[in-house]
Amino acid sequence: MRKSAIVYCESQFSSMDGKTANGLIREPGSYSITAVIDSTKKGQDSGEYLDNIKNGIPLCGSLEEAIECSIQKPKYFIFGIAPSDAFLKEHERAVMIKAMKAGLDIINPLQEFLTEDEEMIGYATQYGIEIHDIRKPKPKNEWKLFTGEILKITTPIITVLGTDGACGKRTTAMIIEKGLKERGYKTAFIATGQTGLIQGASYGLAMDAFPLQYVIGELESEIVRANETEQPDIIIVEGQGALSHPAYASSCGILRGSRAKAVILQHPPKRKVLGDFPFVKMPSVQSEINLIENFSETKVIGITLNHEEMTDLEIENTIREYESTFSLPVTDVLKTGYDKIIDPIIEFFPTLKNKEMVAIS
Repeated sequence: MRKSAIVYCESQFSSMDGKTANGLIREPGSYSITAVIDSTKKGQDSGEYLDNIKNGIPLCGSLEEAIECSIQKPKYFIFGIAPSDAFLKEHERAVMIKAMKAGLDIINPLQEFLTEDEEMIGYATQYGIEIHDIRKPKPKNEWKLFTGEILKITTPIITVLGTDGACGKRTTAMIIEKGLKERGYKTAFIATGQTGLIQGASYGLAMDAFPLQYVIGELESEIVRANETEQPDIIIVEGQGALSHPAYASSCGILRGSRAKAVILQHPPKRKVLGDFPFVKMPSVQSEINLIENFSETKVIGITLNHEEMTDLEIENTIREYESTFSLPVTDVLKTGYDKIIDPIIEFFPTLKNKEMVAIS
């Protein structure tokens, strides 16, 4: 059975920093989300607010209200905000303590580990609840360096990279996986951030929880494990940050650790500056493509859009403009579907193409 949970996303639902909550509303994975806390949007339906599709999960003004309006008694309190500094504010800490007093286990995706916080440990003991630090890495003596085993893998590997952080890479990667499964392919999904792990990904790691020298080896290890265990037709690796981003190095680790031969590039056309760094201009799509293809032995084979602040007409016009400019298939997987991006993936990898031809015959 799915685990019932309330998601906290005060003032941030549907925004960039609310990406963990947004992701769980779109794909709850192993959870059943009963309510979302965001008093600025109180009374509205979370699915309708996010994607214009009602889902029956209410946006509530407080923890008490969220518990009261939950059809199923919640067992977990998920902190659904992903701030750039990854630390709790005082009022957020207070709500989390209140959740523990209400008997809710805590799902903490931040880099502030509450299982190392004496006060939080004390509350957990007092109220008989558990704290789960999603980003907390395994013991250091288990960390892995790059071994080269990834070079022996013949299974197609793709990754979804972006031109900025929090621009929809995970969402697009998961929808691409869904599309490939619907075409009859066996897939393996590799999560590289906290939201994918909360959703229940069988393989992956929170990449920013490891020192740089271990990130590549840890990702390689997870991909090798997934390939050996699942024997998939294709492996999809969730992207992080952007290769050009001045503050993040995750994309570098993903390209090196996964050795992905194909990249889907996610881009928010209306952003003029980087999300959490407004003093830095957004890179152009072409500059990011050039950087990716020069950095690694890979090929950008499609572009997917993040439609924030865009009308449907603007999305349609942008798709036509980008396809003409870059000679690549372009789509918005949430608005215009995923077939236009699944087709070039199958076309790019001979083993996938051959399997499709066998299935048709």
